Amino acid sequence: MKMRLLLVALAAVMSTSAWARHCPKDMKAIDAALAEHPQLSAEEMDEVKKLRAEGEELHKAGKHPESEASLAKAMKMLGI
Repeated sequence: MKMRLLLVALAAVMSTSAWARHCPKDMKAIDAALAEHPQLSAEEMDEVKKLRAEGEELHKAGKHPESEASLAKAMKMLGI
C-alpha cells in the first residue's frame, strides 16, 4: 500500500511539468530582444509591443494558450 501511494505521488509530481506554461519565459525573451533595439519599422515595433502586452494580460487572466499564441507572434516578428 505504501509503495502504491508513493508511486501515485511520484507520478503526480512528475506530471506537473506537463502543465507548466512558458509565458513568463517568452515575455523575458521578448523583453531581452527589444532591449537590443531590433531592426524593425516603427509599425512593427508597435505591433510587437502590443502583442507582448496582450500576452501578459492574457497570462494574468489565466488564458495561457491565448497568451502563448500572442507571445509567439511577437517572438516570430523578432526572429526568436
